[in-house]
Amino acid sequence: MKRVLVSDSLSKEGIEIFEKTPGIEVDVMTNLTPDELKGVIKDYDGLAIRSATKVTKAIIDAAEKLSVIGRAGIGLDNVDIDAASKRGIVVMNTPGGNTITTGEHAIAMMLALARKIPQATASMKIGKWEKNKFMGTEFCNKTLGIIGIGRVGTIVADRALGLKLNVIAYDPFISPEASEKLGIGLVSLDELLASSDFISVHTPMTKETRGIINAKAFAKMKQGVYIINCARGGIVNEKDLYEAIVAGKVAGAALDVFEEEPTKNKELVELETVICTPHLGASTDEAQINVAIAVAEQIADYLTKGEIKNAVNFPSVSAELLSVIQPYLILSEKLGKFEAQLARGAIKEIVVEYSGEILNYNVAPITISMLKGMLTPILNENVNYINAPVVAKERGIKVIESKSSEVKDYTSMITVTLKTSQETICAAGALFGRQDLRIVRINKFTVEVVPEGHMLVLSNNDRPGVIGNIGTTLGENNLNIARLHLSREQVDKQALVVLTTDTLVPESVLEKLRSLPHVISVTSLEM
Repeated sequence: MKRVLVSDSLSKEGIEIFEKTPGIEVDVMTNLTPDELKGVIKDYDGLAIRSATKVTKAIIDAAEKLSVIGRAGIGLDNVDIDAASKRGIVVMNTPGGNTITTGEHAIAMMLALARKIPQATASMKIGKWEKNKFMGTEFCNKTLGIIGIGRVGTIVADRALGLKLNVIAYDPFISPEASEKLGIGLVSLDELLASSDFISVHTPMTKETRGIINAKAFAKMKQGVYIINCARGGIVNEKDLYEAIVAGKVAGAALDVFEEEPTKNKELVELETVICTPHLGASTDEAQINVAIAVAEQIADYLTKGEIKNAVNFPSVSAELLSVIQPYLILSEKLGKFEAQLARGAIKEIVVEYSGEILNYNVAPITISMLKGMLTPILNENVNYINAPVVAKERGIKVIESKSSEVKDYTSMITVTLKTSQETICAAGALFGRQDLRIVRINKFTVEVVPEGHMLVLSNNDRPGVIGNIGTTLGENNLNIARLHLSREQVDKQALVVLTTDTLVPESVLEKLRSLPHVISVTSLEM
């Protein structure tokens, strides 16, 4: 008998699935303190949570039998995925269960913002009738700019088109062909900022999207623009938004998410032209039922049949095969993540070539692992081993898998060629022994790079003094080099420097490196 603990409030429909599944015994214990959870978790094979339970390393270390954690929802900030992975615990989420609900909430917020419905309601509740004060704005023929066309962004676009809005979008990782099928005009970020009457954000929180709507962005917008953020707090800089509203640049904002939650930014939320909700994007009865059913089915199927669905840390493969190809799964994911951060432009095509002993096994999960690695820096938490191929297809990315019988320099090698709207780049990886991962080729350069930590990839003219200048610049800014690899190209007289630093290199230091003599480009990567 497998035992499942439900430690957060879960819809009864989900509990009933556990109760009706032969071989499953379920206990519901909500509002446990960390110490209480730590004390009981040792007896359970599965754990079903929402957002309240914090599954820390300490909890995982105490979980003697735990083999699966299921989150009813998308976000997994409350789960130590690395700790779970090291213990061989499958971590699942339910990425599709609240997509419609979140998109609908953004539309509702946008309509309420345009027609000043919350303000008018508050006015009437204190006995006033201020009809002239709450003049609204029509949707019809206005332009909605959507930043990020993923699942939720697509829902918002579809509903907005039905409201007769002109919809444009900025998403550097979707092809024009894919956006054209959706009926959306694909534009640059600057074009979107300059042309939109309403701007709605639907990107994950990444280092590229953090603060993407800031003072510089507001300066490029129309006078009287409206801002909607139902994605992640911090994508819109709250201080800059406040100043833009006070200055009259922004006519109003609708916020469901905040940099800190619960928010303490009373100055912003108390502005009359700001409407807000306490992170209610996924809070509908239907969505909560959907994610409860999904997570219960996923956990039950895993514990009774060994099936893995919507896992964020394991591909869908048998346990026997997984033990053999695990190092290659990690290597391919690292290659994908490396190239995604190195490349410029929208991804159009990915060619994965396998050679050597790895051809004795089914390489399909390895390709999926590469896709997960490549798409994760773009979409962050929404990508897992199950949905990565679907996400790639939705974005118009062509994936080609090839096998080469040619004898290479390594026992097994994986080569990934990435074609974007701006360039083609190539990287190859191999294993040194069974576990030591190496990137052995970057474009025309032969290397032996360990893909981990805070990395910099620098292209430069092969001249004396360049390496010294790089080291001096980093040293002057208290940045220590952990590893450095240099590769030279005799024909073009160019060199490639790949180095790892102990800490993240700030943007200000990156700019100093880019301004050094003979340095062609500098790219920062997080591995």
